[in-house]
Amino acid sequence: MKMVRLSLLSDTISRIKKIGYTDELDGYAARRLGIFNTLNFIGLLTGIIIPLIAILNKGYLPVIAWIVAAAPAFISLVVLIANYYRRYNFAMLWYFILYPAITSLVYMDSIDVGIELFFILYAVFGVFFLQQLRLILLAISFSLISYFAVFVVEQNYEFVMRDINYSFYVFNHVLSVALIFIGLFLIKKENKDYQAEILNSNEELYRYTQEIEKQKEELAELNNLKSKLFSVISHDLRTPLYGLRNLFKSVEQYDLPAEEIKVLIPDVVKDLHYTTDLMENLLQWAKSQMKGESLSPQLIDMNKLIHDVQQVVRLQAENKQVYLKTKADKPVYIYADKEMIEVVLRNLISNAIKFTPKEGEVVIDVKEEDELIEVLVRDTGTGMSEEAKNKLFGDEHFTTKGTSNESGTGLGLMICKEFLKKNGGDIHVESELGKGSTFAFTLPRA
Repeated sequence: MKMVRLSLLSDTISRIKKIGYTDELDGYAARRLGIFNTLNFIGLLTGIIIPLIAILNKGYLPVIAWIVAAAPAFISLVVLIANYYRRYNFAMLWYFILYPAITSLVYMDSIDVGIELFFILYAVFGVFFLQQLRLILLAISFSLISYFAVFVVEQNYEFVMRDINYSFYVFNHVLSVALIFIGLFLIKKENKDYQAEILNSNEELYRYTQEIEKQKEELAELNNLKSKLFSVISHDLRTPLYGLRNLFKSVEQYDLPAEEIKVLIPDVVKDLHYTTDLMENLLQWAKSQMKGESLSPQLIDMNKLIHDVQQVVRLQAENKQVYLKTKADKPVYIYADKEMIEVVLRNLISNAIKFTPKEGEVVIDVKEEDELIEVLVRDTGTGMSEEAKNKLFGDEHFTTKGTSNESGTGLGLMICKEFLKKNGGDIHVESELGKGSTFAFTLPRA
């Protein structure tokens, strides 16, 4: 029952604050209107309660005192009606003219009813609610001049409320102080809420700006990558296809004997192998960039995956007489996208074979740490200089020939880095010219 009453009270206050509210008002103006409505609703209640209290208490009250006591109800009711019909300027003028005027009127009739603090209240409210400086100065001047005129200059009143109805006199002072406190409290609260709202808006704007900047950076990277891919496609993909076309054209036109065709076949196969690798990498990259493409993580035994990839590249290693070794001998589990990690392994092992000479060695090892596993692909190949190592993951297209003059696409390592990043991993390389290379990548453990 208590919760229902509190909910009803909260709903009533909210309805009062929203009298005259429209979507055209900005946040600050809407809050100011809410406070003004609340204060006038309080004024309406006091204009009803004060005369009732005066009736219940003994003691004579002049007619003008009754008018002043009931005036807040009338003035505030007109203000609320004016706000309801969006007559905001009229409501303000009505409030800041009539309240001081009615208050002054009772003192002009030689009656001190103990409401002089209301002049201070009108001056304080004028600063907050009025927008134009000249109107603020006018309201403050009118209220303060009235205060000094009726309370400081003129002190000989025919009727003094303190003498004829002391309880009513005390109530008027308490009410004045209470209204000043309530008004200042509401103003402070609304200003604080408004500042918090501005801060939240600024934070949201900052996050939105950061997101835009991030998207701009990603767009710049994609544009750079697009240029790189077009460069690869226009040069590296076209050349092998031209070679294959020329071979078949020569066979067709010149009826080449089988011996001559056999001489040309190895180069064509090498070019086709390169073209296949290029197409595979291009397709994998394109798939990763599709908006609808998402990760499909699963529990993976890393050692089993290494064994499966070894079978795929086994023929490449045998053709070069390169020995493949795996040091890992027990299951090590990760939680990642199996297809992506398989692409990473295949690229790294294939690259190691490509840059390892005849009777060289490629070793794949797995190391376990607390939260990560590290996969290392070591080769006894040509190694690379510091300058070449710095170019591997750079923005420029970079590729070199293998030990058997194999061509590279320059896309494999780029795709490895991107796939590992998507799975929460990273990659780095250690190499020394003439002493082989070690490519190592990390992934979170399952």
